[in-house]
Amino acid sequence: MPDPGAEAGSAMAGVHGLRLLLALLLPVVSASTAGTVVRINKAVLSYVSEFGKVPLQEALKVDDQHFLDQSSEVLQTVRIQVPEVRVTRLHLKFLPDFGIYMWAAANFTVKVFCVPESLELTVPVILLSDLRVTQSSLGTPKISISTFFPHFGRATVLDDNKNLSPALLATLQKDIKAVLSSKLNLNLANLVDNINIHMGTLIGLNPVSPESQICYYMMNAPNITRDYISMNLNAVLFLLGNPIILPMDTPHLELPELVGNKAAMATLALSQNLFDSVLLLLQKAGALNLDITAHLQSDDNPLNTSVLSKFIPEVAHQVPEHKPVVLKVRLGATPVAAFHNGSITLRLQPLVEVLATSSNSAFQSLFSLTVVVNLNLQLSVSKAKLYGTTSVVGDIYLAVASSNVGSINLDRMYMLMDTVFEKPLLEHFNALLGIGISLPTVTNLHYVNPDICINERTLIPPLKQEHQEGWERPASLPRGPSCKSLGKRRQSQLEPLPASLAA
Repeated sequence: MPDPGAEAGSAMAGVHGLRLLLALLLPVVSASTAGTVVRINKAVLSYVSEFGKVPLQEALKVDDQHFLDQSSEVLQTVRIQVPEVRVTRLHLKFLPDFGIYMWAAANFTVKVFCVPESLELTVPVILLSDLRVTQSSLGTPKISISTFFPHFGRATVLDDNKNLSPALLATLQKDIKAVLSSKLNLNLANLVDNINIHMGTLIGLNPVSPESQICYYMMNAPNITRDYISMNLNAVLFLLGNPIILPMDTPHLELPELVGNKAAMATLALSQNLFDSVLLLLQKAGALNLDITAHLQSDDNPLNTSVLSKFIPEVAHQVPEHKPVVLKVRLGATPVAAFHNGSITLRLQPLVEVLATSSNSAFQSLFSLTVVVNLNLQLSVSKAKLYGTTSVVGDIYLAVASSNVGSINLDRMYMLMDTVFEKPLLEHFNALLGIGISLPTVTNLHYVNPDICINERTLIPPLKQEHQEGWERPASLPRGPSCKSLGKRRQSQLEPLPASLAA
């Protein structure tokens, strides 16, 4: 039987190996940026001050510790433990250009095991700490303890029947302080290390399609003010395990001071370049390509040579028998996304090859069309993924790219494409965008508001700290007062065509 411990060790080694590989690889592929900005606002500190008491209490508990009691004539070993800690108050604030200041008030229940009798004390403690927030070598946020000062109050014996002289109590309290001071520092350091482990998941690989992945990392040290911590992140996109090179002429993404809801726990800004890069990744992976076939047994199947021969006579000469037709849709060019205030439009320029099938499963190329179609993109957010649905905007543009069957009646072809092309295209794109694009994962931050503000070259989905884990993905986007709903929008005409197609 395999050794579970060995398997766990192997898995852990694999995780560390992946992080080491990414640490070496990310600086090489970061010359171009597919940027995002995550801003953790000071509103999150109030949340952590409330819900962070319990994990802090657990971290501050102390197991058995020993020291020599020198108060008696005979030296004896005294054992103490802190089985219970109750944090009554926790206060956090940002320190500009540094990190976070922590102030906590707690009551420690201390058990002292000694001869001739044991004692149980309560000790009030004030904990002060400056926590530095920096960038780790792996490109993740890192918290470290800069200073830590525990201030011990006067201890109180919980059992009134046990009389302890003030001098002996003072000596005992001095020994407890000496033992706990270093131990509490170590316990807090362990808590911070655990938080850093969760922060390290930022650079984890997340799937975009079966062949592609995306990961995020910090580009530089965080910017810290009294109101927020802002982190500039870059996305690295992988195709079949290899990073893809992004265009170099990409503008730097900045999040204006007044963008987003001040009451929000955090604000996330996604650059248009990130969106364009994901489209480039999907295009290179071939995920945007599709083959359109109708139900072969359907009586009204329009994708067959008989229908085509009615307005393309040469089809009947080359394929005299009734044969099914396949539309082979291939996107050789990356879709172009246009960000407007309140909406996003995708322009697709696929090449559609029309093929006739035969009994021996071979394909005969009849002709090919250059197609231009605009799609309106609706976005929604669930937890840590961005989802999309599309609808056609305006008319579809067709041009003959090549033909093996002579001239093509484009007016009739427009009618056929309206019937057989639009619906399969939308179904394919909506299924692909329904998988979701992974967004930067910030520990204990969930994307719970489906309203999305769209500015020129920027997406801003609001974030909110969510104490409960589960919630359902919203089915639609409600209209908000400050963010336009990305509903279906019809246009009477397309935007100007590229010069190559207009010619």
